[in-house]
Amino acid sequence: MRSSLHDASPRRYLMCPPAHFMVTYSINPWMDPAKPVDLPLAMTQWEDLRDRYRSLGHTVELLDPRPGLPDMVYAANGATVVDGRVLLARFAHPEREAEADAHRDWFVSAGWPEDRIHEPVHVNEGEGDFAVTSSYVLAGRGFRSSPLSHGEAQEFFGRPVVGLDLVDPRYYHLDTALSVLDDASDEVMYYPGAFSAGSRAVLARLFPNALIARERDAAAFGLNAVSDGRHVLLPQAAVGLFEPLRDRGYEPIGMDLGELLKGGGSVKCCTQELRE
Repeated sequence: MRSSLHDASPRRYLMCPPAHFMVTYSINPWMDPAKPVDLPLAMTQWEDLRDRYRSLGHTVELLDPRPGLPDMVYAANGATVVDGRVLLARFAHPEREAEADAHRDWFVSAGWPEDRIHEPVHVNEGEGDFAVTSSYVLAGRGFRSSPLSHGEAQEFFGRPVVGLDLVDPRYYHLDTALSVLDDASDEVMYYPGAFSAGSRAVLARLFPNALIARERDAAAFGLNAVSDGRHVLLPQAAVGLFEPLRDRGYEPIGMDLGELLKGGGSVKCCTQELRE
């Protein structure tokens, strides 16, 4: 028997058009500069995602893309916002360093108070490695973000931060291996193979009723998803997740972001949530 449908809640997202998107370097296993990017198709796919959010009643704010920063489309990496407090990113790779300034400029121009914007000391890549539930901030480490960023986030947000070790380079960010389905009830889905044995044990203890993804759906970036508590937007190729999500009372919505996957990102990577 399927669960009754969950309730959606209106969200506010920050997105950046892929006006300068291309793959000219490789900083994750998905990036291959030898594979050309169809930029008009990438823009169309991105616009489909933006328009779907709006059709579901969500607000989408836009971050202006800057030339020379092809990965800005992955707006989730630029900051983490919890309770109206903004922890900016400090990127691990020099190719992306300037993105942090673009995000800071946006928050200042959008009226965020300076004392609620934190310039990090330690490397973190925003919502790439931070996932927010009602009880915890889950924090990935192992490929990009420094373990030292976890304590920094805990002090700034005043929420318990739980560190999780990523061990498979295909899942270089937490948001490629775990997704929050319902931040009010701490329901998540994740792929165990992306995590160390100890982190798998922690996840099983914290989330005993989690939806466990199979490898083929994780490899299709099915965990790089965004949920408003009811609608779960995820790559359409992650077909094995659709029925389990429906059985739990969610409405999965398949999206095609195949061009953006060439840079190692999909639905969640393109979507930063502004939690006020």
